[in-house]
Amino acid sequence: MEPILSVRGLSKSFPGVQALDGVNFDLYPGEVHIIVGENGAGKSTLTKCILGAYIPEKGEIYFNGERVEFKHSRDAIEKGISAVYQEFNLVPYLDVAHNIFFNREYMSKIPGIIDKKKMHNEAKKILESLNVDYINTATKVKDLDVAEKQMVEIAKALSTNPKIIVFDEPTAPLSSREVDAFFKKINQLKESGIAVIYISHRMHEFEFIGDRITVLRDGKYIGTVNIGDVSDDELVEMMVGRSVSQIYTRTENKYSKEALRVENLFDKKGNVIDASLYVRKGEIVGLAGLVGAGRTELVRLVFGIDKIEKGSIFVNGEKVIPKSPTHMMKLGVGLLPEDRKEQGLALSLPVALNIVMVSLRQLFKKYFINKKKTEQISNKYIKELNIVTPSVNSIVKYLSGGNQQKVVIAKWLLPDPDIIIFDEPTRGIDVGAKMEIYGLMDKLASAGKAILMISSELQEVIGLSDRFYILYEGRIVSESKKGELSEQEIGMKMLAGR
Repeated sequence: MEPILSVRGLSKSFPGVQALDGVNFDLYPGEVHIIVGENGAGKSTLTKCILGAYIPEKGEIYFNGERVEFKHSRDAIEKGISAVYQEFNLVPYLDVAHNIFFNREYMSKIPGIIDKKKMHNEAKKILESLNVDYINTATKVKDLDVAEKQMVEIAKALSTNPKIIVFDEPTAPLSSREVDAFFKKINQLKESGIAVIYISHRMHEFEFIGDRITVLRDGKYIGTVNIGDVSDDELVEMMVGRSVSQIYTRTENKYSKEALRVENLFDKKGNVIDASLYVRKGEIVGLAGLVGAGRTELVRLVFGIDKIEKGSIFVNGEKVIPKSPTHMMKLGVGLLPEDRKEQGLALSLPVALNIVMVSLRQLFKKYFINKKKTEQISNKYIKELNIVTPSVNSIVKYLSGGNQQKVVIAKWLLPDPDIIIFDEPTRGIDVGAKMEIYGLMDKLASAGKAILMISSELQEVIGLSDRFYILYEGRIVSESKKGELSEQEIGMKMLAGR
């Protein structure tokens, strides 16, 4: 069988970074080909060259044996190559149907008039095929949650009837039910001869959908292996260039007094119902649960983003009523948000300004930002956290996902909070960057910080947490210490609340 897509000697650079260096890649019809590597390895750059978003400096791309030069994403779409990017590419104030068929709307017999009925019917069919028919095609995208937006992105890609489809971290915001439906769709695509390029850091997914894996490291091609021919540890070693004996490492700490206590907390929308928990200094406490269980809503109440309906919050033994994030920051609380791009970073600003952003009043009393001081502080954190960036003045949106996340962490380490809330700290980042963040969280706990962590990765909750709470439909249904429950028992409590 001839490959539907071939890449030969592809190279692409950005200022100060060689993103791709002579990469080769083949994709066959009906194949799910997984691309893995650390953040900055070149995965997204490779796919964006294939999709016409970037123009490579060297190398060749062949489609069905014919050499092609994609100078715009439209060129790739015309050949039948579609994509679901890690960053949403939706129009917030248009409804779901209009987003799925954006710029490809069904037109009525009257010139210039959209056939809305047909467009909504076709959108419903695609959503039904993904088992997410609960998403109303008339709902504006701005009113959807993160998981629903992701399913709309997937539906949008499928609506083009592609021959090749690229998925970049598609399951990161999805619930287990949505992931199952998505995997069934992937296997249907395979059976129909559609080729899939799949970028993911979730190695436990690979066996359910994948055929082959290509590993990139530092912009270079390391190798291609068949699913099942390598263990997870061997794959990690290929990605990071070193052996991995243990991903989750924790220091045994002696916990001191309570830093945070929540008692019988309710929000106004019914997303948080009678929640009670506590976190001690030196402790990592996890919050587990399905998407929509109320985890993020709970920490938003604690951090003063949303208003409490009733209940009590205590910080270092003192009862507080969170008035705003600024108020809670003054009390020594920091929050790394779930969505780093929309809530954690100013993407168009330099790395240095992002790092000092929440500490401006603390650093510059006269409201004049000293550039030299800003750069000195930023360079300190860049070194400590191993942030890969050409300079402190590089625009943060051009960094890889893992390095962007480290910038968010640096921003919150600078004001030195006593209580740090991590909401999905490793979403969409590679295993090497994950291990660095795990090590940092352990170091912070060992220094006496109280850490409350939300994660959708069950292994992450089990591996890092000293204790963890399970939420189901807004309620905390379980509190457990490390090792008390099996994965099956935890999964049952997440799925059924018992």
